[in-house]
Amino acid sequence: MAIKDTSGFHQNTVSNLKIIDIPQVKDYRGNLSVVEGEVIPFEIQRVYYLYDVPSDSHRGGHAHKVLQQFLIPLSGSFDVVVQDGLGGTKTFPLNKPSKGLLIVPGIWRELNNFSSGAVCLVLASEKFDEADYIREFQNFTQFKKSSASHEIF
Repeated sequence: MAIKDTSGFHQNTVSNLKIIDIPQVKDYRGNLSVVEGEVIPFEIQRVYYLYDVPSDSHRGGHAHKVLQQFLIPLSGSFDVVVQDGLGGTKTFPLNKPSKGLLIVPGIWRELNNFSSGAVCLVLASEKFDEADYIREFQNFTQFKKSSASHEIF
C-alpha cells in the first residue's frame, strides 16, 4: 500500500466542507444530473449507496485520514452532522439530488434523520482501507488536537 498524504487531516475544519451544485439537464421528460470532470476535486475510486435505513438509525460515526467523499441524496432526505475535532460542528440537511456534500479528510461524520425511501449515494476518492478509518470519537479528537498543537507554521 502506498503512503498517502494526510496533511489535510489535521488542518481541515467544518468550514472546508461545502455543498456543490451538480449540473442538471432539465427536460419535460425528467431531469438528468451528471457528476464528471470538475464537479468534484478527486477521481472516483469507489461508489456505494445507503438505503432502507430506519428513520431512528444513524450511519457513519467515523472519520477518514485520507479519503474524501461526495454524498448525494438520490431520493428522500437525511442530515449529515459533521465535527472537526477542534470545536466546530455543523449539520447539513441533504434533500435535493442536484446538490451534494463534499467531505474532506479529518472530519467526523454521522448521517441521521433518514426519511422513508431515502437513498444516499457516496462517491469516494479511495478504495476501502480499514487503516484509513478512525472509528472512536475520543481517539479522533485526541489525534486531531495533538497533531494540531505540533504543526509548524
